[in-house]
Amino acid sequence: MSNFVDYVKIHCTSGHGGAGSAHLRREKYIPKGGPDGGDGGRGGHVIMKGNAQEWTLLPLRYTRHVKAENGQNGGKNQLTGRYGKDEIIEVPLGTVAKNEKGEILGEILTDHQEIILMKGGMGGLGNEHFKTSTNQTPRYAQPGLPGEEGYITFELKILADVGLVGFPNAGKSTLLSAVSAAKPKIADYAFTTLTPNLGIVNYRNYKSFVMADIPGIIEGAAEGKGLGHRFLRHIERNSILLFLIPADADNHYEQYQILLKELENFNDELILKRKIISISKADLLDDELKKEIKKEFTSGEELLFFSAVSGEGLMELKDALWKELN
Repeated sequence: MSNFVDYVKIHCTSGHGGAGSAHLRREKYIPKGGPDGGDGGRGGHVIMKGNAQEWTLLPLRYTRHVKAENGQNGGKNQLTGRYGKDEIIEVPLGTVAKNEKGEILGEILTDHQEIILMKGGMGGLGNEHFKTSTNQTPRYAQPGLPGEEGYITFELKILADVGLVGFPNAGKSTLLSAVSAAKPKIADYAFTTLTPNLGIVNYRNYKSFVMADIPGIIEGAAEGKGLGHRFLRHIERNSILLFLIPADADNHYEQYQILLKELENFNDELILKRKIISISKADLLDDELKKEIKKEFTSGEELLFFSAVSGEGLMELKDALWKELN
């Protein structure tokens, strides 16, 4: 079973508010003590909290129900009931919470950031609030308000500086392993990478940036073919998209256009992201073949050639990425 989980759905319930008290003060030497009922306590909230130490929703995978504590009822002597305990759901940075209608309730971008997903019900007022000149001893109080209930979906979108975009076997995992300490699974068949992999890329003068190896795109991915939306949503959060077209592709420009089309079909805002086009496996090419590939890109797009195996062009690729990031 994979340790990377990027989608969970949990039934959540916030706490009900406690009822106000309708207590009447009765003491030996105070024959007309009057109302002294306290307010009920607020029910507990359901809260999403950012945790920079987490990188997957795996801890929530088998969580089916989350229920915050109810508020306590009010008491005599104007005692307010205790607030219900909040239920806190810790999630990785980049997590988006949605309700059953698909509306976004909030997204976590920083460590310890908290977002209330479901508010606890307000506590009811005690009878002391209802005392008037014409009603000195009200014998009623408010009930607490109910909490909220429903399913909440949590989606993790990888936060990375550079996202690798390409067809299966374009060399994304090989590149990540060559420029970082990440050890993604690499093999000679489609969809070796089934879940995103992150790596810290070391750069000049002790600088660094984060690169994400995202499962390969296939034609029709935006309609759900292959791994579909599962990987496309991770690309939404990347600052720069690095397109990898393998040197041994039949038509390099056509492959690039297909990749662009899939991104646009999923979310047309992805086309506005900064893009760098690279030709991987450049150790298979001589200077003449590189010129022929450049001619395919009739719109004049700049191409970067590299080989993760031989190391050719890797430093130039890092330089281009760093320049674009800054």
